Amino acid sequence: MSKNLLITGGAGFIGSHLVQLLVEKYKSYKIINLDCLTYAGNLENLKAVEGASNYFFEKVNLLDVAELERVFDEHNITDVIHLAAESHVDRSISDPLAFVNTNVIGTVNLLNVAKSKWTDLDKHLFYHVSTDEVYGSLDDGGFFTEETPYDPQSPYSASKAASDHFVRAYTNTYGLKTVITNCSNNYGPNQFPEKLIPLCIHNIRNNKPLPVYGKGENIRDWLYVVDHARAIDLIFHEGKVGETYNIGGFNEWKNIDIVKLLCKKMDEKLNRPTGTSEKLITYVKDRAGHDLRYAIDANKIKNELGWEPSLQFEEGISKTIDWYLENETWLNNVTSGNYQKYYSEHYQDR
Repeated sequence: MSKNLLITGGAGFIGSHLVQLLVEKYKSYKIINLDCLTYAGNLENLKAVEGASNYFFEKVNLLDVAELERVFDEHNITDVIHLAAESHVDRSISDPLAFVNTNVIGTVNLLNVAKSKWTDLDKHLFYHVSTDEVYGSLDDGGFFTEETPYDPQSPYSASKAASDHFVRAYTNTYGLKTVITNCSNNYGPNQFPEKLIPLCIHNIRNNKPLPVYGKGENIRDWLYVVDHARAIDLIFHEGKVGETYNIGGFNEWKNIDIVKLLCKKMDEKLNRPTGTSEKLITYVKDRAGHDLRYAIDANKIKNELGWEPSLQFEEGISKTIDWYLENETWLNNVTSGNYQKYYSEHYQDR
């Protein structure tokens, strides 16, 4: 069955991998990428599919309801996968309201437009992509499951928790068909270099300090971004409506151990003496409200839908490093800000 699928945040890190996967895999689908191109949106990530006949881009902000309505009407949107969000915790601490506007109000705007445009709600799906951070912080034992109570600890996670609750409320109140996924930390190609792994790769290459919060004891579960895109594809097509699925990598690492692994692998790939890059590690004051540990139990998606990660972490890290080393122009464009010209140079006259 053909679909006109709206993907919000499709120029972002996870979104661009998902858009490329779906454009290439489902030739009969019309894939509409909606992104307002904040600093984290980079259309260079989609060079491989920008000329595809089933791919369309709309530069629209989720706060602009009239434009959302236009996109639904012009493209006859049948389904939504909603990834667009402000996602950097540090930025949420300095500017919480931006996260409320995009992550909460933007989501409600999108829900309202979908509800108003879809006359038969049974024929459409609203898929909302969320984060494991809504569950709060774990001690050394246990895992987040789909039944774990919400306990957000940062403005970012609070905004995502609120958006999750609104999605469920629209199912319970209006009968909108929805599904929610909560994923662990993603890594891989195309990630904006404010995040830990690409930041370390960039700084090691340029012999710059590697800032590590506190003692680096915070633990995260890491998921290769291509595996996350595969999981979203699977859940969109085969997941149970009204359900929540946790998507994790079965892969816990302390931050300091990841940084040291990156130092080791970068020394090998750059032919530097072992231990050279570790000298760049710089411990800095811990982030306010820094959750100690996130760890996802992803057995539900594994048992019900047969999904599991395709890459072990060290293999995924090696592939990620290779990508950044081989795509120096991409990284230079991002760090210089030149990537923000891509829309006007390649899309604006279409």
